[in-house]
Amino acid sequence: MKLHELTPAPGSKTKRVRVGRGLGSGLGKTAGKGHKGQNARAGGGVRPGFEGGQMPLYRRLPKRGFTNIFGKEYAEVNVEQLNRFDDGAVVDPVALIEYGILKNVRDGVRVLGNGQIEKKLTVKANGFSKSAEEKILAAGGKVEVI
Repeated sequence: MKLHELTPAPGSKTKRVRVGRGLGSGLGKTAGKGHKGQNARAGGGVRPGFEGGQMPLYRRLPKRGFTNIFGKEYAEVNVEQLNRFDDGAVVDPVALIEYGILKNVRDGVRVLGNGQIEKKLTVKANGFSKSAEEKILAAGGKVEVI
């Protein structure tokens, strides 16, 4: 097989339909929109969620709670996940992403105290639970709040 012999798989390339291009095309005149009515007009149609004037579902259902727009959402890391690092390593948000422990640091990193830590690490994060701080210090490591 040569480069000039390559072709797309049969059926993978279909010709696009050009509506409103003459009676012979099969989609001429009204271009598949039918005759008159709201959906036949330019810019016609109804908004998403509109139920023809009936009270829409999103207004019929009760609303509960609220979202604090100033609330911080921290990425959480447990102490046991830090055992992946070598002894004496500096653990910061960038290192956590490199090691695949976190995908996104959001508004900061918070270290929680679930599990045990056997390595002596310098951990830099935005927050620590008391138990996490105690466990890191007990293992001979350091805790730094960013």
